[in-house]
Formats: sequence, structure tokens, C-alpha cells
Amino acid sequence: MIPVLAVITTTVLGLMVGVEIAVAFVINPVILRLPAGASLAARADGGRMLGRAMPFWYIGSLVFTVGLAVIAWGTLITTLALISAGLLAVSVIMSVLLLVPINNRSLTWTADDHPENWREQFQRWDRLHYVRLAIILAAFVLIAVAATEL
Repeated sequence: MIPVLAVITTTVLGLMVGVEIAVAFVINPVILRLPAGASLAARADGGRMLGRAMPFWYIGSLVFTVGLAVIAWGTLITTLALISAGLLAVSVIMSVLLLVPINNRSLTWTADDHPENWREQFQRWDRLHYVRLAIILAAFVLIAVAATEL
């Protein structure tokens, strides 16, 4: 059971990290260089789409990681999984407190109705996202290491 859960956890968390890397280093930089109307529409659409999926993905990753820690209790896997779970919990809290408010505001912005500092707000979101990405990447590495301890 431990090997199966380790593979599932590594896969779910790894795919989430991959999506977030694509958002950070490909999608958002391209969108930010677009003219205002197109950029605002693309960010709003992406925010709505990922805003529906990512909460389940983040919480699911955390649940799988905690589950791995529980079923491997008393082993090195437990220690690594608990540290990973702590990092994932920080990423969820950071998302809710810092990133989601910016995202929710931006969902209503249009080419005709947006704040003057819209690019700065997106850049702030992107900087916070880089920090969150570093946190979930560290959590992924710990889970990958835990999976090799079987």
C-alpha cells in the first residue's frame, strides 16, 4: 500500500508543480506582454479556469501527503511526508491570504474598466506565485525522496 500511495502522491504533486511552473515561466509572462484588453481577458479566463481546479489539486496533494505520512508511520517516509505536508499547508494558506484576493479582483477587470496599476498587481501576484512555487517544489522534492525510501 505504501508504494502505491507514494507513486500517486508523487504524481499528483509533480503534475501540480509542473502546471505552476508553466504558469510562472511561460503563460503569465506571455500574457503580461499582450495589450491591456487581451491581457486582462486572458488573465481573467485563466484565473477562472485554474481558480476552479487548483483548490482541489492543492488540498488533494496535501491529503495524499498526509495519508502517506500516516500509513508509513515510524519511518523516514513519515518525516519527509510531514515536512512536505507542512510546506503544502503553508502554500494553501499563502494562496488564500495573498494570491486569491488579487486573482478575485482581476476577474472583474475589463479593457474598459480596470485600475491603472493592473500590471503592477499582476506582477505582485507573479512574485508571490514564485515564492509559492518554490515552496511546493520543495514539497515535491521531499515526496520524491520519500518515494525512493521504499
